[in-house]
Amino acid sequence: MTKVTLNPVFEQVSGALGDLVFREVNGKTILSRKADMSNVEPTLAQTNHRERFRQAAAYGKFAIANQTTREIYDTISDERNIPAYALSVGDFLNLPSVEQVDTTAYHGQIGDNIAIITTDDIGVVNVHVTITDDSNNSVLQSGNAVEYPVNTGHWNYGASVAVPAGTAVTVKVIATDRPGGIAISINPRTL
Repeated sequence: MTKVTLNPVFEQVSGALGDLVFREVNGKTILSRKADMSNVEPTLAQTNHRERFRQAAAYGKFAIANQTTREIYDTISDERNIPAYALSVGDFLNLPSVEQVDTTAYHGQIGDNIAIITTDDIGVVNVHVTITDDSNNSVLQSGNAVEYPVNTGHWNYGASVAVPAGTAVTVKVIATDRPGGIAISINPRTL
């Protein structure tokens, strides 16, 4: 391997220049030829990842072009010192998650509470709860939870239909983030 001593003007050079690539490895600048990928067939996972990233880039362009979403991403990008476009692309790529569904206060009575905790890099915008009867898969009730306090990821769903004691039910929670990514949590329970 050839060692090159760089002029102070070029001490921190990186990237490509023609067919040459400059990169930093263990504090040293390495110069190599660009890899020839012309005969390499991408794997299915690579193809899927490229497609997902293409979709993320498309969402980022949409989010920045749309005044409402741009204001949201601009505010957060100022706080985090990240470009709004990069933030929106990352938001698309990072799916939300349902961390906890607490059904201990739900006994099948009207007004019983189901507490839900969600996370997302930018925030979950909607949490939908569906309660089904396990004996016949019929929907007993369905509706949106309310986030309180706002922007905390803590959601509450108040039961609106009485369900007899002893009924086996499933509480399904779907959390959705701004780009439309979803997380699903299935929680069986006997009342």
